Amino acid sequence: MITLEQIRERLAECIKQSGMTQTELAQKLGIKQPTIGQYLSGRAMPALDTLANLCRILDADANYILCQDTDKGGDA
Repeated sequence: MITLEQIRERLAECIKQSGMTQTELAQKLGIKQPTIGQYLSGRAMPALDTLANLCRILDADANYILCQDTDKGGDA
């Protein structure tokens, strides 16, 4: 069974690998930086549209973040 913690961990991994700061990522998403912190701490999860935009910005595959695939890249 997939848990929210697993999804949070993969999202955090993709953000870290992007090399972007939380502030940079928040600016690109049009949200406040503390919201990114909430995603990374598990206090909140991104809405579907925000998750889709995160995947686009991070060049990450949503299937990977959602634990449906092991491929990290967005070209799948």
